[in-house]
Amino acid sequence: MTALSWDGSAPPSGLVETSRTVEAGGLVVRVTAVGSEVPPVVRVVQDAGVVVVEADGERLRIEWQLPCTGAAAYWTPNTNSRWLPPSWARPRETSVAKGAPVGSLIGAGDRALCTFALGELVRPVTIGEGAVEETGRFAWWAEHDGPTLSLRLDLSGRHFADTLADVSTWWEASLPARPPVPDLAYLPVFCTWYALHLAMTHTDVERLAALAAPLGFRSLIVDDGWQTDERTRSYATTGDWQPAPEAFPDFGAHVKRIQQLGLAYLLWHAIPFAGDRSAAAQRLAGHTLAHLPQLETHVLDPRSPGVRAHLVDRLAAAVEQHGVDGLKIDFIDTFARPADTASPEADRPTVAEGVSELLAALDIRLRATTPQVLVEHRQDYVSAGLWPYATMVRAADCPHNVVENRVRTVDLRLTAGPLAVHADPLTWHPDESPEQIAVLLQSVLFSTAQVSVDLAAQRPEQLAALRFWLGVMTEHRGLLQRGELRPHRPELAYPMIEARSRRQLAFGRYAPLPLRAAGEWDLLLVANSDPDTLVRIEFDRPPGRVELLVQDCLGGEVARAQTPVDGTELAVRVPTGGLLTLTRAE
Repeated sequence: MTALSWDGSAPPSGLVETSRTVEAGGLVVRVTAVGSEVPPVVRVVQDAGVVVVEADGERLRIEWQLPCTGAAAYWTPNTNSRWLPPSWARPRETSVAKGAPVGSLIGAGDRALCTFALGELVRPVTIGEGAVEETGRFAWWAEHDGPTLSLRLDLSGRHFADTLADVSTWWEASLPARPPVPDLAYLPVFCTWYALHLAMTHTDVERLAALAAPLGFRSLIVDDGWQTDERTRSYATTGDWQPAPEAFPDFGAHVKRIQQLGLAYLLWHAIPFAGDRSAAAQRLAGHTLAHLPQLETHVLDPRSPGVRAHLVDRLAAAVEQHGVDGLKIDFIDTFARPADTASPEADRPTVAEGVSELLAALDIRLRATTPQVLVEHRQDYVSAGLWPYATMVRAADCPHNVVENRVRTVDLRLTAGPLAVHADPLTWHPDESPEQIAVLLQSVLFSTAQVSVDLAAQRPEQLAALRFWLGVMTEHRGLLQRGELRPHRPELAYPMIEARSRRQLAFGRYAPLPLRAAGEWDLLLVANSDPDTLVRIEFDRPPGRVELLVQDCLGGEVARAQTPVDGTELAVRVPTGGLLTLTRAE
């Protein structure tokens, strides 16, 4: 067990350590060469409140601290509690398969006291971070094997979302150019998981698809269940990736019928798994990282070229043989685990590098057949090192959890770079009210909506709420999903979120708070999720004559007027689950 860090320092390595300290933006940064008597070579570049520290060496550690004054929240991309962790908390490890080496200490007014990021996007990095009880300081340390460690510190005091956006730009500059994400990745998705779980046949899927298309869905994800006729929550049959013979007797024809409805077809694969009852587990015995008895599956070792070849062939078959439009690639983060065994033919030094090689080979193979292929990844594998191999990234499973889905999708947006961000599929009880269905959709307003319910069991008013809000999200996807995102109060689960694109502005209102509409705008949208229906907007300048439209959760018109707003405040009644649209009059 790793020794606890009471003072915010890294645990002792037991090796020779040679350190060098440098000044960086008013902070003292210590860089240590672990296992070397030669001090590391360190370079520091400073510009407008941002410092980049680079060091060379075989194994490197970097440490820094600052006073924990005014700190209100600590942000990391894995959607933590947002409370300040103690310095003795267990360090986190990031790699291409799990997490991302970034964090932000946030103070009052959503101001970043310190946002850090590391440049290593593939190999493992160990990160310690937390408040030191004895000193009242916040301490960080990060360590990984060389040859270079790059640390970016943003001490500019700007809104934390702006500092994280700059981190994404910094990472992207180090990655190879990639094709743009297709617009289809930003359009609503129907997923089979919560609606059907494993109890699916081609008839069930086609029935739901026929109901989904007229509602505004443009893609269908067929989740776990297509590869097995079993109905238990087990992964024992994963790894062969052949359609279930009874449930899907003619898979290619089934895919074409879905596509003829106007839906793109994505197919689920749990990429690391070779189930206990699969042929793959027998053929690849000895080329695994671990056995997970509770899931009845082995985790394959991506360092093995034979494993990589098997997985590329089987996943590519979905596109090449069955004609699907893309893949939902699940459980990549399961690769990020201590290896119980190792493949004797491993040709990559780390599992993370094997994962990177696997996904790069798969990407080449998929794009050779389908250049606009859709590939979904999921929290917690959110490293920028995965950006070249995906088109969208989805919030981790949080069924029925309106707040968590909101927080997770926003967290993903902050460092998703070029990828479209998707919600965990929304699901609800058959008796759910239309207002609450609208609130569920509003909770993921700034991402691509996924939904997974039995559409045939919905009442007309439930379908009306779904249709209306999918339409709003589709029409304004440039603003909502690609605009400049500004979430507020992370320590309170983002009770207000805004997005801006040119002269368009949108708010998600999740608590009875006033909204502040700054700057010039021609279109202003407010989605009201709170039971308090009095929406108050404060302007930094009188907007003049505006056209006002209030709609309820079904899209029905509640109020419409053209009215002058000569002051800097406006109060409008907007029903829960409703939409306020303000348009500047000519």
